Amino acid sequence: MNPGGVAPDGAKPGGAGPGAGLLRLVEVMDTLRGSCPWDAKQTHESLAPYLLEECYEALEAIESGEPAALRDELGDVLLQVVFHARVAAERTDGTGFTIDDVAAGIVEKLIRRHPHVFGDVQVSGPEEVKRNWDAIKAAERGGQGSALPTALSSVPFGQPALSLAAQLQRRAERAGAPAELTELTTAPADGTAADGQGPDGVGEIGAALFSLVARARAAGVDPELELRAAARSYRERVNRWAEEQNRDPA
Repeated sequence: MNPGGVAPDGAKPGGAGPGAGLLRLVEVMDTLRGSCPWDAKQTHESLAPYLLEECYEALEAIESGEPAALRDELGDVLLQVVFHARVAAERTDGTGFTIDDVAAGIVEKLIRRHPHVFGDVQVSGPEEVKRNWDAIKAAERGGQGSALPTALSSVPFGQPALSLAAQLQRRAERAGAPAELTELTTAPADGTAADGQGPDGVGEIGAALFSLVARARAAGVDPELELRAAARSYRERVNRWAEEQNRDPA
């Protein structure tokens, strides 16, 4: 879907500059919220599954390597952002916000966390940029003493387990936690621990998977994406096998 015929360089025919399509999307969302019975009844909670679904479909489009599919899926993700902002704008308890508030918040954050671009800070390369980002982020949280509890408390546990493990390890590492903490203690081989779990409350398989995530990170790969690639390869392998089984022997 490409409303308005946005040109590849971001400019629209007729002289409208980049961002005009976003304004049109906001207008359409306003109309739908007021005129469509389904759109009018939606809440943040009812829309949550669609937000998750669209993000996964965008990831699928990235993995497919199809630019047109990615464009469409990013549009669906964008719709969810605009939809949630429209719902929030209707609140009357003082907690509401608009799409402009959402945009202003991320603009302010990007400027604040890029002092080497919008300020006079000098950096030596991408790694220092990342360190500065983390330091600014920690300062914004206003944590006292060790930054570790605060850093880990903000990790969303609703994400896939491999991504969750990787993010926890990454955040802990940045806060100075020793690498050996990723080696969780498992149940003894004689099975004396209750429910097959060790002192850390983790079974042997769970501990091995957590350790494997650490190994993947040390190798510079994303464990979630690696397993997704393996799953995709397995699906194709099974499909080929099924085709061979259904093939006429003659």
